[in-house]
Amino acid sequence: MLLKLGELVLKGLNRGNFEKRLMKNLAWRIRKFGAFKIYCMQSTIYVEPESGDCDMDAAFDAAKKVFGIVNISRAAECKKDIDEIISVAKEYLAPTLSLAKTFKVEAKRADKSFPKKSPEIAIEVGSALHDAFENLEVDVKNPEVCVRVEIRDKAAYVHANPTPGAGGLPIGINGRAGLLLSGGIDSPVAAYMMAKRGVELFGIHFFSYPYTSERAKQKVISLAGIVGEYAGNIKIAMVPFTKIQEEIRANCREEYFTLIMRRFMMYIAEKIAAENGCGALITGESLGQVASQTMEALGVTEYGITLPVLRPVIGMDKEEIVEIARKINTFETSILPYEDCCTVFTPKHPRTKPKLEYVLSEEKKLPFAELAEEAIRNTEII
Repeated sequence: MLLKLGELVLKGLNRGNFEKRLMKNLAWRIRKFGAFKIYCMQSTIYVEPESGDCDMDAAFDAAKKVFGIVNISRAAECKKDIDEIISVAKEYLAPTLSLAKTFKVEAKRADKSFPKKSPEIAIEVGSALHDAFENLEVDVKNPEVCVRVEIRDKAAYVHANPTPGAGGLPIGINGRAGLLLSGGIDSPVAAYMMAKRGVELFGIHFFSYPYTSERAKQKVISLAGIVGEYAGNIKIAMVPFTKIQEEIRANCREEYFTLIMRRFMMYIAEKIAAENGCGALITGESLGQVASQTMEALGVTEYGITLPVLRPVIGMDKEEIVEIARKINTFETSILPYEDCCTVFTPKHPRTKPKLEYVLSEEKKLPFAELAEEAIRNTEII
């Protein structure tokens, strides 16, 4: 497999560290599919099976979800000899070329000692393939199949129609962040988007048993597993939230329930995130989507938080978020009808433009720090 790098090629002196991190992530992701040799040369990562029992199809599917890779190809390796290249192209690409109507050949000569230049290679290989497959016509603008020949230091490689990779940056190069992970549609999408920017994720979930069921808890674990196909293994801090919500309901005015609840969440999440090496918090908030996500409400819930709060879906509408959720396969799990703690105590008429001083006044009716610290002490990391 040939994996082409994306943004990493622009990283200057840090590029080597980025490449090492990407290869480490890739090796971890495909380790269960066999023994592979992985190395990087000339802005390309090479993945070679070291034995015949490697599952290349499964490794290919896994590699497509590794952030940092812009496209990926299954390639045939051969000697740097034009006759050998033509022979391998005819045999290796026969299943693809025999079903196509149009094609073109692109060549890249990274090894400048090879006697033929890139245009000459493309013309010679293209002519031979055109003669070998009577069904083919040349179309340099919009071909069904783009045959690629790469002459590199070690060998020549033949492949066709690269598959798009996940793009982005390798997980871990931009630090770690605490993800407020609910059972809804938005937070898994936010997780995916920040993981794509190289952020390692640490999940934080608030549950309110018996108001929320074990199935709701399992739903969140399942979502973390689905996002983990892109983001890697995600640990989750399970925070018991029942007592806090009952105290809010018993002591505070109803229209402020959600705001005070979310202030508890942000406070607790910041403490847990800091204890677990996180440099920021991530939420799935989208401006104006619900009452607690107006500009005023967001300002109130974030007040007093010192960690940066990253909101990658803040400017997206619901359809845009749903489109990504379908793409990453979280949507069907997110819509399972198991309530999370945010919906259990929803007020009938929540404040959409709250005043901070009024919210803080209501909050003073509670032993805020004591309740939060108790929840943190009883948190389980899974």
